[in-house]
Amino acid sequence: MAMARTTEKAGKNAEPTLKQRYASVRERVAEAARRSGRTPESIMIIAVTKYAAMDQVRELVELGHTDLGENHVQSLVQRAAQIDEFLQRRRQLSSNRGANLPKQIRWHMIGHLQRNKVRKVLGVARLIHSVDSLRLAEEIQAAAGRLEQPVEVLVQVNAFGEKSKFGIAPAAARHLIDQIDTMLHLRVRGLMCMAPETEDQQSLRPVFERTRELFEELRRVGSAGDRFDILSMGMTSDFEVAIESGANMVRIGSAIFGDERATETLEEDPGDDSSDGSDSDD
Repeated sequence: MAMARTTEKAGKNAEPTLKQRYASVRERVAEAARRSGRTPESIMIIAVTKYAAMDQVRELVELGHTDLGENHVQSLVQRAAQIDEFLQRRRQLSSNRGANLPKQIRWHMIGHLQRNKVRKVLGVARLIHSVDSLRLAEEIQAAAGRLEQPVEVLVQVNAFGEKSKFGIAPAAARHLIDQIDTMLHLRVRGLMCMAPETEDQQSLRPVFERTRELFEELRRVGSAGDRFDILSMGMTSDFEVAIESGANMVRIGSAIFGDERATETLEEDPGDDSSDGSDSDD
């Protein structure tokens, strides 16, 4: 009897599994969407793999999740290759086990992107979230032109005015978007912003809402046309407030993968400083 009680207590105190955390995040996203008068399906979850172990990433893919985000270029390239290999191997080994796997994973570059790393990202990232200067946009345009493929990007706005964060001032967003819109191989899909780390999530609401107002104003004046439809705001600590404020894309890491850092370390490019001021997911 004592052993049974001990086992029951241990079960109650056990850490939630990745599947349970993922289900919890999806439900929280759904509830926040309903509170803002939208459907759960209108919100895209980017699972940030920065601190996840590869086994965790594979498990999430097996659960059917298709959108993954990385902060560092080298990690993005390596993880994308590993997941592609995993999907191919799984489908070859068993048609039954591979039946529910996504046909394709969409990778997102969410961290600061240095101009000398642009070519490594193209062809891997479906969406680059962190375009914050004309010089970076021009570098992407040049690289995309050589590959003869269009690249979808978000303009990163420093809506909170933090000197430690990347992004352009909100007042400069329209001018940059108009310049990018003249580039043949770039397609601006919307805005991205990051919030400062704080325990008071409600204090972030006014700035999230001002960013949404900027997004809506840019849509009204026709910046980038009909394809300007993504507002990427919110991370693990504040995604519910961001959704309630108008976000339709959120970047969530530790709420899905847990707080523990991955035991395996991916080798970064020399001089890669994309972690400075970049989106850390929590």
